[in-house]
Amino acid sequence: MKVLLTEGVKGLGQAGDVVDVKPGYARNYLFRRGLACEVTKANMNEIAMRRKQKQEEAERQLKIARETAEALEGTQLVYAANAGTAGRLYGTVTTQNIADLLKEKGFEVDKRNIQVDEAIKTVGTHQVMLKLHPEVSCRFALDVKANV
Repeated sequence: MKVLLTEGVKGLGQAGDVVDVKPGYARNYLFRRGLACEVTKANMNEIAMRRKQKQEEAERQLKIARETAEALEGTQLVYAANAGTAGRLYGTVTTQNIADLLKEKGFEVDKRNIQVDEAIKTVGTHQVMLKLHPEVSCRFALDVKANV
């Protein structure tokens, strides 16, 4: 029996693929869970439209990520933190602190996309990596100053 996959099924195929499966597997598993539907012209058109929408959304996200990376690349952000006399911070500058600082500057990023080489525990300039998209990442400098 030929079915049209509406979602990716491990070991079977991706969404939009037409695959040949046993009728019992199609009726009892794929159809009931909404993972597949019958192969009809209307269903094929609907899957094609969904695929096109997903592709357009992915292109839009990539464009936004590239614009953000262009704006952030090479910039230097300043973060003020409490520090001792030797330049050691009383705490650590976390990825959440960096995300909040970026939000103040107008960049909406998730803290899980921010990577630092090592924990920021001293005053000075540190390099930060920001992964905006699987294909787009940028580096910028974070200047940590002691509160006065």
